Amino acid sequence: MALLQIDVQPNTDGLPGISALSHMTGALLTLGLVAAVAGVAIAAITWAIGSNSSNPHIAGRGKNGVLIAGAAALLIGAANTLVNFFNDAGAAIH
Repeated sequence: MALLQIDVQPNTDGLPGISALSHMTGALLTLGLVAAVAGVAIAAITWAIGSNSSNPHIAGRGKNGVLIAGAAALLIGAANTLVNFFNDAGAAIH
């Protein structure tokens, strides 16, 4: 007795509103990048104030903020590539 083989692929016309959802997701990516830029600016200001006032705790928090905002921008920019990579890797599993 052979098992039924199921082969379902993602498509762009299966549900109404996919185009609008894709457009909204692009807007969220833009919003995330704008927030990351603001985060870098705020963290850099914090880093500068901490360094100039000889406050290593505040300077360290500013450094961490710059790195975190930069990592967030990296992940947002790579979101499509990451999702496509894992989708392709999952599709390759038989």
